[in-house]
Amino acid sequence: MAASCSFVCCGEERDTDKAVIVRFSNGSVKNPDRLDFSLYKNTDETNPRKKSRRILVAESDRLSYVGHNFGAGSLKCNSLCKWVTVACFDMLSLWRRLISVIPCKWRCTTLSSSTCNQLYQVDSLIEAFGTNKQKRALSSRKLNQVGSDTLQHAVDKAANTVINKKGLEALQQEVADAESQGELALHLPPCNANADKQENVYPFDNLLSPVEFEALEEAGSKMLAVTPEELQKMRDDGGCLSVVRHLENLPTADEARVKTARCAFYLSLLLKLVRQRSMTRKFGQEEGCPRIIQNKLFKTFTVETFNSGRLQNTVSASMRAKIAAYCLALLLHLGHMTADLTLLHRDLRITEARMIEVAKSMGLTLIRPARAKADEAGLQDNHTQASLLLPLVKYEQLTERRKRKKMH
Repeated sequence: MAASCSFVCCGEERDTDKAVIVRFSNGSVKNPDRLDFSLYKNTDETNPRKKSRRILVAESDRLSYVGHNFGAGSLKCNSLCKWVTVACFDMLSLWRRLISVIPCKWRCTTLSSSTCNQLYQVDSLIEAFGTNKQKRALSSRKLNQVGSDTLQHAVDKAANTVINKKGLEALQQEVADAESQGELALHLPPCNANADKQENVYPFDNLLSPVEFEALEEAGSKMLAVTPEELQKMRDDGGCLSVVRHLENLPTADEARVKTARCAFYLSLLLKLVRQRSMTRKFGQEEGCPRIIQNKLFKTFTVETFNSGRLQNTVSASMRAKIAAYCLALLLHLGHMTADLTLLHRDLRITEARMIEVAKSMGLTLIRPARAKADEAGLQDNHTQASLLLPLVKYEQLTERRKRKKMH
């Protein structure tokens, strides 16, 4: 009797039942056991075009092969065939590693080699299976990484050139000179150190613009009409001694008299602001502060912070130092380029050492009173003055800390 056979259905075909047939484009493999195969599939099972996409990777000690059943490099065969073509990936692998490994070396200072390898594999998966948005993001990141590496190389080259040209000691001295200015240099009024006139070093228009100065006309008129009793009250309340001093000694010329009165009002607002923790839109309304001046104070002397679910305009420590510098510059214009530091530091409620530090950062010349005898010191109040002389003084900063006395 002749032999017979029959086909028996084994049920629905699963992915684990499917076999993968590969063909190497450069010939047959002599030692397939030395190759490590990895098969990847697209995770998008709902997309009929993507769910059948596969990538097969074969790695050896010398070469890397990769094949896929989609795209330009795949075989144009019947869709019923479950073949995957593996093509030699030597040159393409080298190019991809040049793009990914170079920035990876820069990143590996904080990442391990295994982590960098994982990042490289993730990038390869995105190139094969990622969406258009993911591919664009990957391409942008790689370009930025190459750009960062190029920029770093250019910075290193420029730094070496400068060091070789100037010398390391000279550069360290320049850095020390820049740091000697401290944080105060960031909050000084605009300065023209090369000006030929004293009044042009810290220009008045940078303290109060012509429009802002005109807006103080009504407020200045009120300051001109202040009575001796009101001046005495201001003196007793404290906090505006610098303002009282100039209102008591108003110039006789009309133009200078008006300028002093308007500046005195603006100075009183600055002295009031320095004692505030935060500034609101109600600030200065009782004094009749114009809206343009209020906006200037908001923009120039406050910092926006987020507190308790809302934005606040706070007067930080750095802004207090900025207010001190602007007050000092304003007093220089009112006092023929000389200001009383003692009165100002009392109005600002800061230490005299801090006030002198501000004056030094502005390049002013300090005029200290002569030391009086013990019996005469109690009868007079010696004030420290600051004058703007050309050229500006460049003070040397003490880098060494004072030695503490040993306790025995």
